[in-house]
Amino acid sequence: MKKTYLFLLCFSISFVFAQKNKSSINSIAEAEMKSASQLMSVQVNPNTANYDITYHKLEFTINPTVKFVTGKITTTYTALANMNTITFDFANQLTVSSVKKGVTNLTFVEDTNNQLIITLPSTQTTGTSATIEISYSGVPPTNGFDSFVQSTHNGSPIIWTLSEPFGARDWWPCKQDLNDKINSIDVFITAPSQYVSVSNGVEPEAPVISGANKTTHFHHGYPIPAYLIAIAVTNYQVYNQTAGLTTPFPIVNYIYPENYDTAVADLSQTPAIMNLYETLFEPYPFRNEKYGHAQFSWGGGMEHTTVSFMQNFSRGLIAHELGHQWFGDKITCGTWKDIWLNEGFATYLAALVIENLDGVDSFITEKDGMINFITSSPTGNVYLTDAQATNVNRIFSSRLSYNKGAMVLEMLRFKMGDTAFFQALRNYLADTNLAYKYAVTDDLKSHLETVYGQSLTEFFNDWIYNQGYPTYSITAQNWGAGQAKFVVNQTQSDPSVTYFEMPVPIRIFGANGQQADIIVNNNINGEEFIVNVPFPITSFEFDPDKHIISRNSTTTLGQEIFDNNTAISVYPNPSSDEVHIQMPSSIVLEKVTVYNNLGQKVIENSISDFSVTTLSNGVHYIEIQTSEGIFHKRFIKK
Repeated sequence: MKKTYLFLLCFSISFVFAQKNKSSINSIAEAEMKSASQLMSVQVNPNTANYDITYHKLEFTINPTVKFVTGKITTTYTALANMNTITFDFANQLTVSSVKKGVTNLTFVEDTNNQLIITLPSTQTTGTSATIEISYSGVPPTNGFDSFVQSTHNGSPIIWTLSEPFGARDWWPCKQDLNDKINSIDVFITAPSQYVSVSNGVEPEAPVISGANKTTHFHHGYPIPAYLIAIAVTNYQVYNQTAGLTTPFPIVNYIYPENYDTAVADLSQTPAIMNLYETLFEPYPFRNEKYGHAQFSWGGGMEHTTVSFMQNFSRGLIAHELGHQWFGDKITCGTWKDIWLNEGFATYLAALVIENLDGVDSFITEKDGMINFITSSPTGNVYLTDAQATNVNRIFSSRLSYNKGAMVLEMLRFKMGDTAFFQALRNYLADTNLAYKYAVTDDLKSHLETVYGQSLTEFFNDWIYNQGYPTYSITAQNWGAGQAKFVVNQTQSDPSVTYFEMPVPIRIFGANGQQADIIVNNNINGEEFIVNVPFPITSFEFDPDKHIISRNSTTTLGQEIFDNNTAISVYPNPSSDEVHIQMPSSIVLEKVTVYNNLGQKVIENSISDFSVTTLSNGVHYIEIQTSEGIFHKRFIKK
């Protein structure tokens, strides 16, 4: 999955930015999809839907020199229906030696469909809880990119895991669907005593040495899905930091000794990023435990709760994986179709680090690179179809789930304004129905709409559920004293969207170096806007700050209009409900009279905006009486 990109000096700067962004996000995406094959036929196992896991005790014995695991998993669960059997996701290649409920040995079957089916001693009734202990061992399989890896770094052995999205079952019996977070876990890792073990949460006590081995205990007291549980064992050096704006908590970093000095320097960026996220959103969700990083041998990183596994400690990678602790770990996508709620957010948070730590110009450059990558293909939806959600490469599409998801958030921020946008995200994170649980796209949409006070259905249909992007063609004319006329046209790259309604940002320039920003709220093709401007326009630019996903948009400045008849226009035309009469500010409207095609007067008023809903369909004629004379316009009611 590694990709190599060759850059020719003759390529444009925008292409280089796009490829740079594509390469860096690809490395993260490849790590985060690492565990599974390219096509998975089963995403949700219906045989695991009849119980709710409340607790796991996971005991692993491993040696980083050998790819092998011996485990004992003790699971406490509550029946959601009457049960005679209980099923766990479990790789066929691993072998169960015993299953117990208390001291009672239970019968079980390992079928050919990666399932462990256990027969209960009697019917377990709805609402009751029980505990099952499973002992097993074996060589975890290599599926796709491998979820349980034995390798070396600088000659030293290492074992590490990465289970997103479907790989947890490859190394322990679990329920890996996105419908059940485990309330809490205890992880015990027994390994040769010269090595350091890593997992989620904190160490409640010092490791216990027994002969040549050492057992390290980790406790994680927050709800966690199976795919975010991880372990690693090698000759780590530990580097500790502290972060937190209100409640200080430890950052524990597990680093390869050969990279220690460089890593310590790079990790100095982590507290500032943590402080930024706490300022923008809320305190770190797992502050009662820790945050940290553990180095591993795959390109990119993976946001295991409280301890992100990292190939390196670049600022972008630190920012991305740390962002996941809020968006992905605290609130996890409810289905793989909603993966952008994890990856789009983490990518956008990394861009916010650029905005806040490097400045607006760097932020614009980052967004420009994302836009160029997104628009390198004319199609692509953010929210996945059922079929797409079984394809791991599509789930973790760096172009769509990561970059387009991030730029959709930028467009929402632009459309809503900073205050409403960030408040909506804080409300989303604080929602007790979502916090430390799962969310789907409509949950986010609901919180955004509540704060915004308007429907975002059209926006989500265009940018999340359907495909493509717009290309704008905008013309402008100076329009008498202190005004300019803009006409906005648009084509769409994919027919799934008929029109991308968006506020359109325009920067105007004057002859003496003046500059001003205006926004027109564009909803239809050919829409005209007469805008007050502080100086005559000599040139203008569409979306200079890169708020909108678009490609190959053009701007044209025409001659100033002196002909009043041309200056006065009626829009939208045709219209089914309302029309607006637009004219230069130097002209005063006196009376408006509308006639049908029989010459009968059907409307008379003296306002520029009026309803036409009562008119019959067809051609009508508007007589506009002004301080500069009478003008006639043709109008179609549809």
